Amino acid sequence: MLKAKFRKYQLHFKQPAGTSRGVYTTRDSWFISLWHDEEPERIGYGECAPLPDLSCDFGPAYEDKIKEVCADVDNLFYWLSEGLLAYPSILFGLESALMDLQNKGQHILYDTPFVHQQKGLKINGLIWMGEAEVMRRQIEQKLDQGFSCIKLKIGAIDTSEELAILRHLRQEFPAEILELRVDANGAFDTQEALPLMEQLAALQIHSIEQPIPAGQIKNMKYLCKHSPLAIALDEELIGVHTRDEKETLIKRIKPQYIILKPSLHGGLSGCEEWIEVAEEYQVAWWITSALESNIGLNAIAQWTASLDTHMAQGLGTGQLFTNNIPSPLCIKGEELWYAEGQAWDLSVLNDG
Repeated sequence: MLKAKFRKYQLHFKQPAGTSRGVYTTRDSWFISLWHDEEPERIGYGECAPLPDLSCDFGPAYEDKIKEVCADVDNLFYWLSEGLLAYPSILFGLESALMDLQNKGQHILYDTPFVHQQKGLKINGLIWMGEAEVMRRQIEQKLDQGFSCIKLKIGAIDTSEELAILRHLRQEFPAEILELRVDANGAFDTQEALPLMEQLAALQIHSIEQPIPAGQIKNMKYLCKHSPLAIALDEELIGVHTRDEKETLIKRIKPQYIILKPSLHGGLSGCEEWIEVAEEYQVAWWITSALESNIGLNAIAQWTASLDTHMAQGLGTGQLFTNNIPSPLCIKGEELWYAEGQAWDLSVLNDG
């Protein structure tokens, strides 16, 4: 008989993480544990990590939903197929825990060269919003580490300062040496977005994520059609659950890219469906974590390694926390690796 329980855990950022929606200093995750009665020592772990003010499933009754799932975990087909469509972060946690359990609870979810320490995953260096000088120091650090793709959060400080930083970078590093992506998190309105994107295109910026707030389908379609800069949808995908809804959104907006986060966009199964739809309509994609601990990041990274993708992925968030779950995940240069000789330490999830 399948059993389940959960534990809430608060992660602490090493430094405040700024976005256009505010600044994170902590974030909460709920860890699901799965095991069979006859083998209680073999446990599968998954992470449910919603983001307040962003995730479609987060609210006062969130923990009650996890309790409901754990109490009725034998009803797996229902939860995995339809019961958690509106709860993508819980679906992701349940999917991950189940795969971990099925693979003997050793946290190997996919058998790929990545988990056998034969291949790393290229990732982008992430630069958080902040004062211009703070952002410059972050950029210098990423360049020193060997990153050839950098993503900057924009929209929190003066736009002219952000453009000045990007111009300086481009003067020193041409596009063939350094790929620059920007993420606006919906910080701009339609009127200011297009002239901004024209300036960014002149700097050979790779793409801009979510230039305007989600939900403005007509305006986003207009920008995707007229912008000289590629647009990637992110928040726009949140709350779009069924395949028909996904297809309708992609056909209407016609973006150049979509960015997939299992905790936000339908779990692993939902994101695989997004990929199928995107490829059907010649829309490119890449994967990004959503500030999960190493439990969630491990599942996302292993899933990504199983896919046919060669772009830089957004999987470098595991080093953001002071109290992350110790794991074999590490960054070498501009790649995420599953390192031999580094062990998991899940004691904090089993205490009590």
